[in-house]
Amino acid sequence: MNKAQIRKRMKSLNVAVAPEERIRISERIFREVENLPAFKAAQIVAFFSSLRDEPSTSEALERWSREKQVVVPRVEGDIMQFYTYNPATMSDGSFGILEPNPTDLCTPGKIDLIVVPGVAFSPAGMRLGRGKGFYDKYMSQPGFHAFKAGVCYPHQVTDEIPVDPHDIPVDCLCYGQTH
Repeated sequence: MNKAQIRKRMKSLNVAVAPEERIRISERIFREVENLPAFKAAQIVAFFSSLRDEPSTSEALERWSREKQVVVPRVEGDIMQFYTYNPATMSDGSFGILEPNPTDLCTPGKIDLIVVPGVAFSPAGMRLGRGKGFYDKYMSQPGFHAFKAGVCYPHQVTDEIPVDPHDIPVDCLCYGQTH
């Protein structure tokens, strides 16, 4: 399958996940992230606001922001920047995703752990995103050194990931299954 076919297939599988199941799986995924040594050691965690076809981040965002400095992405033209998460100032932004006010920028070198969504992942950590390259560009910046945790539903882990030279793999996958 090519990238477009994988994206289409995964989107249909993702939206078919029942709301209750989405919450259950999301809880397992983000508890798995919390158990990572890199999460426990991290002071600054880059996270994201989920789209309706991604694991739900709302509970983890609330929980993590009480114990860590959490930064979330904001799309600015063709780049993505991370800003301090403040639930009171989040608003609809690019692609219908809740984004932070651009007031407290976090530079790439300050992030200890980044939680990376994806359309599909290989067992080895290669990632297929939505096609705009925001995460690959961000993680390629000078000074970026964060541990990269990919998150997805179990059905999004597949051997069929076309890889390009600019694709950045994640260091581990968290998908709510014992593996």
